[in-house]
Amino acid sequence: MNIEQLRNYCLLKKGVTEHFPFDADTLVFKVLGKMFALFPLEDWEAGKGWVNLKADPDYTAELRAEYQSIQPGWHMSKVHWNSVYIHQGELPPQLILQLIDHSYDMVVKSLPKKLRDTL
Repeated sequence: MNIEQLRNYCLLKKGVTEHFPFDADTLVFKVLGKMFALFPLEDWEAGKGWVNLKADPDYTAELRAEYQSIQPGWHMSKVHWNSVYIHQGELPPQLILQLIDHSYDMVVKSLPKKLRDTL
């Protein structure tokens, strides 16, 4: 999968916006103001595409045990975030989309009910 496919997939989700809050290189997707995906564009341009995604702590551990391409979140909480190295080719595209969905769902679930209801 390429960055445009993943970008479009993220933007199709309800309440999602894209930002560059840290620098001009890190594309961040938020749902109602809360981050659920971070893409370092410089690495994508260099052919080393990866993304940081949020995950349930138990699921995080399972994923890391099963896939070498999923590591503790770089510059993120190692308990709740994974770095998913897409360029290595180990991960099926459907799994990558499921991980994006899971991250989005985790963030939505943590929002106050009043905000969740706006989706």
